[in-house]
Amino acid sequence: MEDNYAAILIRQKRRPLDVDEVEARFPNEDEIVVKNVAISMNPIDNAMQDGYVVNMTTPGILGADVAGEVVEVGSQVNGFSVGDRVMGHALRLATDDDRHAGFQNYTVLWPNMACQIPDNLSYENASTMPLGISTAASALFQEASLGLEPPVLYPPARDEWVIIAGATGNVGSHGVRLASAAGYKVLGTASTSSFDLAKRFGATELVDYKSKDLAGTLVQKLSGKRVAGAFDASGVGSSIIALANAVSRCEGKKVVSSVGDDFSSKDVPKNTEVKLIFAIDIRDKPVSNKVWQDFLPGALATGKYLIPYPEAVVFGNGLDKIQAAMDSKAPGGKKTVVTLK
Repeated sequence: MEDNYAAILIRQKRRPLDVDEVEARFPNEDEIVVKNVAISMNPIDNAMQDGYVVNMTTPGILGADVAGEVVEVGSQVNGFSVGDRVMGHALRLATDDDRHAGFQNYTVLWPNMACQIPDNLSYENASTMPLGISTAASALFQEASLGLEPPVLYPPARDEWVIIAGATGNVGSHGVRLASAAGYKVLGTASTSSFDLAKRFGATELVDYKSKDLAGTLVQKLSGKRVAGAFDASGVGSSIIALANAVSRCEGKKVVSSVGDDFSSKDVPKNTEVKLIFAIDIRDKPVSNKVWQDFLPGALATGKYLIPYPEAVVFGNGLDKIQAAMDSKAPGGKKTVVTLK
């Protein structure tokens, strides 16, 4: 294995990241090692650097989204081989172990949070997807959230609806793709200019997220229909409350899973529950295997999972480009990526 370098956060609230040599990465018997070709930036990276994540040990390495080539496979791992092209969700935030961080040449991945990618999916575009997939999976399929049936290549048609706010966002788009792949009908919120894109992801019907009475509009669309729950992928308080009010007035499950908690609990109807979800929560749950191993490889290979989205915007090449990439802002529907070639 070649030398391993990383972009290191010496301490929180310090900029820029320091690029230096770190330890070589070796897998435990149930892990794989990937030589990273592309890594993408996420708001959680900035939050960790800026001190909003308080349980992080420093010096440490950030980064959750990686894509590259498998270079080592643990003795107890099945389904992966050296040379496989893969993408994966790096779990440093969960484990506090720098081996599991993305902003370095080599990352140790859990195999249940990674999958092979087809040749028609570039490393750059693949690197935009893992955290969004895990977040949507956590919101939709965990028993502690909506508890939906898992996605499959040939889903049965279910006569239940899922509301997804932010249907064309970096996270919400994965929610639409996964929920529709599980057989559910999806009522999404999005800008009117994005309706066609949301339908390509699998949304059945759409509502303008700027609707003056969003909750009422959703209820009207769902009249006489059964709701399996709602997922707010926007993190916007007004959207979360609108979804809570909508499901409270519909037949079915009165639960909203949300990526944010920017709302007052007094605004949530008493018969409805809003659950804050985290992507890392699926790492030791059956959901991770059902999505990452049972579904994604085949769905990507057969084109049943619409790609590339979000689309990569390559900021530059090299670990020294990561800090500036983190500080940049990609246009809607795109994510900032740094290559390591």
